[in-house]
Amino acid sequence: MAKELLGKHLVHVSRGVERIGRIVEVEAYLGPHDLAAHSARGLTERNRVMFGPPGYAYVYFIYGMYYCMNVVTERQGQASAVLLRGLQPVKNVADRSSGPGLLCRAMRIDRRLNGHDLLSDDLYIGALTSDEAFKTVKRPRIGVDYARHWAKRHLRFYIKDNPFVSRP
Repeated sequence: MAKELLGKHLVHVSRGVERIGRIVEVEAYLGPHDLAAHSARGLTERNRVMFGPPGYAYVYFIYGMYYCMNVVTERQGQASAVLLRGLQPVKNVADRSSGPGLLCRAMRIDRRLNGHDLLSDDLYIGALTSDEAFKTVKRPRIGVDYARHWAKRHLRFYIKDNPFVSRP
């Protein structure tokens, strides 16, 4: 599912302003067996949304300053999600959007959107408006060195040569 999100548009309508960004970088988190996933320690109040159903936003706060948004991807109880790491601004996105915290700040996404249905009218992922071809790069995820062998898995995907990728 992570690779399928690349190139799609993330749309957030807030206070009458429609913000649109093209998803250019993501990371997959594969469920409770994935030691880098928030679900690896079981169900908690913080990660409850990750446990399904699919199609909802899992938004959490990190480092006392950033929100991060994931898309829940698997059936209820599976606790898998895809972290959105980078957006290419398309409409009304003026701030930096390379990196999950900056992405949320630029799109005005915060904890109030945790558990939000991504089939809604105000926060959703839309199809491409063109058939622009791109190459996908696979790399290890960023910042999960604690996850032993899971840290080396190539579960980070991004659009090759896109300037809005957080880190090549």
